[in-house]
Amino acid sequence: MTTAGDEVPARAASRAPTNASRTLAIAGLAHALHDGYTDVIYVLLPVWQAEFAIGYGRLATLRGLYAGAMALLQMPSGRLATILGGRSVLAAGTALAALGYALAGTAGGILGLSAALVVAGAGGSTQHPIGSSSVSRAYGLAARGPLGIYNFSGDLGKAAVPAAMSLLIAATTWRHALWGLSGLGVMVAAAVLFLMPASEPDTAAAHANAGSARTGGAEDRVGFGLLLSIGILDTSVRMGLLTFLPFLLRAKGASLSTVGLGLGLVFLGGAAGKAACGWLGERMGLLRTVLLTEGGTAVLILAVLGLPLWPAVGVLPFLGTMLNGTSSVLYGTVPELRPGARAESAFALFYTGVIGAGAVAPVGFGYLGDAAGAGWATVATAVTALVTLPLAVLLAPRLPVARGTPPAH
Repeated sequence: MTTAGDEVPARAASRAPTNASRTLAIAGLAHALHDGYTDVIYVLLPVWQAEFAIGYGRLATLRGLYAGAMALLQMPSGRLATILGGRSVLAAGTALAALGYALAGTAGGILGLSAALVVAGAGGSTQHPIGSSSVSRAYGLAARGPLGIYNFSGDLGKAAVPAAMSLLIAATTWRHALWGLSGLGVMVAAAVLFLMPASEPDTAAAHANAGSARTGGAEDRVGFGLLLSIGILDTSVRMGLLTFLPFLLRAKGASLSTVGLGLGLVFLGGAAGKAACGWLGERMGLLRTVLLTEGGTAVLILAVLGLPLWPAVGVLPFLGTMLNGTSSVLYGTVPELRPGARAESAFALFYTGVIGAGAVAPVGFGYLGDAAGAGWATVATAVTALVTLPLAVLLAPRLPVARGTPPAH
């Protein structure tokens, strides 16, 4: 006999899979939009260079302003989510990012464009810590697979939004294209606010504590520092290369639509890389996966640099696979080295570092490009990829045996 008191937990249990699926779907949608917002800037850099007559260093600074605002506000966004709720903060952040791009479409000079990108980056700061922790919270100990899908959705946005922007710019003006992109952001913000289930902090804490018991429960600060260092260098390579890739392709004779195609191929390859390398990471371990992806990244960067236009375009999906493959292994390792009840805090700290690198590194590579040329700056990104290899060797023995790495001796 079922009592009235038993019906409430039964109904809650029946709703749980549906709520988890909706959380993943809406968080994935937001991830796709925000990652598209982040990487559409690469399509716009040559347009802004022609419009405002600026060099590589200042172009990279524009990209850095967006990424810098996004990095600096990761931790505050995570804390704000614990007070106001992740759903409300993510919806507000998405609307703010849309507003920033609408303002960018009205900018009459560098100062206005810079301010607009700061606004958009501030809105973008809400997505990673809240989206990641919401999916982790919804699925508990079974979250690794859904987190992989969540990360994959971001790469779909990276592929679709820049490619669509390049086509829109060819058909209309870049300003009108940005206003259209802003309208899309408003619709996604509404979907987050009205369709995404509310998060449950107490459940998250229980899941995190259970995960701590499974992995030994101790926080490994040295291991987390090594993981973060690899993430910072990996992001520096990716953002530095993407800053120069449109100009490298243009120098080989590519039209703006071909540049958009090339970036789309890189991001599609990146989506495949996250899926494939997540699978490889489970079976090969972090060390061998990072050796494969970062070593392959360095080789393929040099190949793109030396090849003619269409062979170089043909290499881009494979470059994207290697370029993004490392991140799929790194993200899943974050909660294992920083166990605890605050999922937002661990992810926000990690994303602060890697997104901060995405803000600073392109500026350094950009001024190197002004001084030595885009080619040598691109070579520098390949060298940076190789620096991650000894760090991976140091990190591998510190990971739990469950991750497929050997125990420390």
